[in-house]
Amino acid sequence: MICEEVNAADYEHPLSGFHIIVDAGNGVGGFYASQVLAPLGADTSGSQFLDPDGMFPNHAPNPENKQAMASVSAATVKANADLGVIFDTDVDRASCVDQSGKEINRNRLVALASIIALEGNAGGTIVTDSVTSTGLTDFINHTLGGVHYRYRRGYRNVINKQMELNASGVNCPLAIETSGHAAFRDNYYLDDGAYLITKIIIKTAQMGREGKALETLISALRDPAEATELRLKILCENFKAYGNSVIAQVEQCAEARTDWRLADDNREGVRVFLDASDCKGWFLLRLSVHDPIMPLNIESDTQGGVQAIARQLFEVLQSCAQLDLSVMRAFLND
Repeated sequence: MICEEVNAADYEHPLSGFHIIVDAGNGVGGFYASQVLAPLGADTSGSQFLDPDGMFPNHAPNPENKQAMASVSAATVKANADLGVIFDTDVDRASCVDQSGKEINRNRLVALASIIALEGNAGGTIVTDSVTSTGLTDFINHTLGGVHYRYRRGYRNVINKQMELNASGVNCPLAIETSGHAAFRDNYYLDDGAYLITKIIIKTAQMGREGKALETLISALRDPAEATELRLKILCENFKAYGNSVIAQVEQCAEARTDWRLADDNREGVRVFLDASDCKGWFLLRLSVHDPIMPLNIESDTQGGVQAIARQLFEVLQSCAQLDLSVMRAFLND
């Protein structure tokens, strides 16, 4: 697939002249450096932690882990590589960093994968999980001309919705979670990190032949000024019912306030937009799939806005006696 789509002058070595490092985190992804990239001509020097070791002595094999991403970023810069690749333990998730060591994960990874998936699928729908940013929606809908379908957390949820949409006649080439799970329709709806990275490497090579850097593709993506996630514990036994009652209470508050606006495309928990000068952004409060936890995601377009948004929500949640707000208090320095 790489040979065909890059179509280099040296057809059998389409990655000749490219320097790509792999960080397998001592999971099982080390094969990608030795059995995929090197035979196709890539320089893989600087790759690290390729040997499987279930004790994971260097860092967690996890593209969402800060230490892991810092490690692959540093290795990419040190090797002066064109791209750094990182896999999770069993290679169903992946992420990457550009030549400057800047992370291409979460919303940036979704944006890049969407560019690739929408080639030949103009106006197609991209299914993501619920915690994706407003900037990503703008990028998919306006810059790429696609349709962002924000769904629930859980990679099976987004993939099942992708399959459902395609079965109903909606052109949906990609389902992707911010965690790095990505399923392309042309790869049988499998969440396959190696396939995702292969598509990205093909695009890297195509761009490189034109003298362009991969990261320029997502330069129009608007990143939030601030973002955080807080996890609030539910203290009662019937946590799902209680969590749903909290969500209903916040929805009622949002409907009653003029400075809060409920999202019209929300399909999990309660997502509210705020547009005041000191807290322009949004929050999403939802119920964990399995645990007595309510994850709270907040993004702001202004510095200091995340704390201002959290403060407003905190005032509403104080009446929820079975919700542990200690994490919010600590965040707010209360």
